[in-house]
Amino acid sequence: MIAIPKIKKCKDCVKLGTLTPSGYLLLHNIRQQIVATLHNGKQMTILKTLQALKTCLAASLLLFILLGCDSSDDNSSEGYVKLYNLSKDSPSIYLTVDENLSEDNDDDDHFEKTYSAIAYGNANSNISLTSQDYFYQLAWQNEDSATTEDLSVIYENSLSVAANTINMIVLSDSVLSPEVMVHKIPVIDDEDDTSNDLFNLRVLNMHSNQQAIDFYFSKENESFNEAILVGQYSYQQLSDNHKLDQDDYIFYITTAGSHEVLFKSSSIAFAYSSQNIMIVKENSGAGTSPYLLDKMSDSQVIEYVDAEAEAQFRAYNAVANHEELESYQQNFALHINGVSDVPAITSLPYGEVSNVLTFASGDYSVDLTNTADNSPLLSNHLLSLMENTNKTLFFYAEQEYVDTDNDGNIDENGDGIIDEIDVNLFSLIVENSLLSSIYEHEIEIVNLIQSDDFSHVSVFFVRQDETIESATYHSETYYKNTSSMVLKNNSYHVFVVANDNGSTIILNSFELILDEQSDEQFLILETSENSPTGYKTTLFSQTPKQESE
Repeated sequence: MIAIPKIKKCKDCVKLGTLTPSGYLLLHNIRQQIVATLHNGKQMTILKTLQALKTCLAASLLLFILLGCDSSDDNSSEGYVKLYNLSKDSPSIYLTVDENLSEDNDDDDHFEKTYSAIAYGNANSNISLTSQDYFYQLAWQNEDSATTEDLSVIYENSLSVAANTINMIVLSDSVLSPEVMVHKIPVIDDEDDTSNDLFNLRVLNMHSNQQAIDFYFSKENESFNEAILVGQYSYQQLSDNHKLDQDDYIFYITTAGSHEVLFKSSSIAFAYSSQNIMIVKENSGAGTSPYLLDKMSDSQVIEYVDAEAEAQFRAYNAVANHEELESYQQNFALHINGVSDVPAITSLPYGEVSNVLTFASGDYSVDLTNTADNSPLLSNHLLSLMENTNKTLFFYAEQEYVDTDNDGNIDENGDGIIDEIDVNLFSLIVENSLLSSIYEHEIEIVNLIQSDDFSHVSVFFVRQDETIESATYHSETYYKNTSSMVLKNNSYHVFVVANDNGSTIILNSFELILDEQSDEQFLILETSENSPTGYKTTLFSQTPKQESE
């Protein structure tokens, strides 16, 4: 009697238990045909028996491939990982996942990948990985190269990725002594969520004061009186999952056991059966609430501020003396219409920045008056202050050549002198950076240089081993516009240049040193009668300590 071989399943195939009833029946019939053929010696020769056996085995193998190796089940062996950066003084952080840090990553079978850098308050989308054990590293880009081997590692550890589980890596505290926690969150894919219009909600308390909080929610048309307590959470505690009806909600935060609302969100829509984590973190903005709220889904993080948060602004005077501004003596007062009869800023000299002013969020009308005779310089300029924002208003003068008869000729008598010039004042509003990294700093360039010879300037930040031509950091900025540069700590020779009729002209240059104590700064470019080149640069901090006027 010939033994019937058993068919072995490949390691990547699913178990037979996942076959459909029709699959079972077909396999059973094939096996019965083999048995019947082998026992019917009178009707078939040995050769025919072997041929039939070969045919049946081939058919069963094909069936196993088609029915046993179902690609739709591949996800059952996948888990997820994501990095959430809550280290306020860190630069953008790279996440590297590696099967084995000691193995050669040139091996084709070796898995190692570095993902896009994550700035403070942001997170990766869920990254899919095969379920197994890994190592991971958190690092930042200290040099020009962003390749994995050139990054500066601040933390590394092992990570076990299980199927259908999200490993949320949370980086907090100072980048000099980072704290890292990994929260393992089951993937929720309940059909009832879709059919019943539900979504999933967790709460994570990551506020730096490390105090416990109470977290509430209400419908958008309700108040805190109707709010429902989700729970009380200590520092770094992640709540259990809660299922809520898909709707628009308002969230409230109090300290543990208190009913004094310290944070109230705007209305937040939840329209899908998704997983969401509401993360409580520190507020660095203008508002007095100590809290901010991040809404994290699988693919994004959205920040919400206190709906009743105040806003702040400062003013910078870039209006120099001009013969067309007859009585102006390089000093103005700033008025907020409809708020007070007293100027918000009583006197702001040319080249100076005011103290910080705090107002309720909203839209305001701004006037400037000449402090010498109280004559109007500027009227009804819009100042829009969103909740929790911190802005700077730059006031500058602009010359306009008057063409009285609109014939395009501004020198009617041909004497080479422009017949008439008007000077008007304008405003430029810039939102201040709230970044506080110790390794890199944002420089916001504000170009207030009006010229007939060039429309924009270029600013080069040249390191010791560079020239202007080879400088890595440089930016073009047009008149009445801004541009932003993020520079790593270093010593820079800064050149402000313009192209005039094919020639490159140095308008100004200076030395800039950035270190761990440096702030985010404004770099103001202006004309100046007192400068040898006719132009000047001014640097000042974007986020000074709060002061009162």
